[in-house]
Amino acid sequence: MGAPTNRSLSRRQARQLMDTAYLAAATGLLWLALYYLPVGSPLFRLALPLPLALLQLRHGGRCAVEGLVVAALLAVALMGPIRGPLLLFPYGLLALWLGWCWRRRLNWWLSWSLGSVIGAAGFLVRVAVLSVLVGENLWVVITTAAAGLLERLASLVGLGAGIELAQVQVAAVLLVWVQNVIVVLALHAVAYWIFPKLQAPISEPPDALRALVALDPL
Repeated sequence: MGAPTNRSLSRRQARQLMDTAYLAAATGLLWLALYYLPVGSPLFRLALPLPLALLQLRHGGRCAVEGLVVAALLAVALMGPIRGPLLLFPYGLLALWLGWCWRRRLNWWLSWSLGSVIGAAGFLVRVAVLSVLVGENLWVVITTAAAGLLERLASLVGLGAGIELAQVQVAAVLLVWVQNVIVVLALHAVAYWIFPKLQAPISEPPDALRALVALDPL
């Protein structure tokens, strides 16, 4: 038998391994906290994509994908085979998209617009899966809110005609998308404030948005 080889990790490889483990664990624990802690849900939702996006900024897409896989496996171990993989929709995919854009210093309009679509699509996937899980159509809750909004708008402009189902469905999808537009813009702002302090700056905001993020509150 030949002598065993002694391969030691380089400093860069060791740092990649450590960052992947810690940031993947942070993502998994944030996902767990989002479901089971009674307070802090908006903060957890805003923080969830950031660890893996930071991982991609530091070490590239391969480490980010590995971190997402580790985070998903951790979520499966802690929460089961249904709720665990829902980490991917939209937070995991959104983290990969934003990290990819920020690493390449792409324009915010691109990362923001497509990121909001990814967020909205992921939300709809979650609603469908959870509806199957609980045995109740959760989309009805969203369409009810959209119908109420349309009725109030119709009363404000003096329209008395009945609201059609197709209009309610479109309004519900728009509500989901608008929510994700706000969330993804907030993610850009938080990353713009925090990541330079972690030696991982993102692209500069466009002039039209600079006034919204110029003041660093941290």
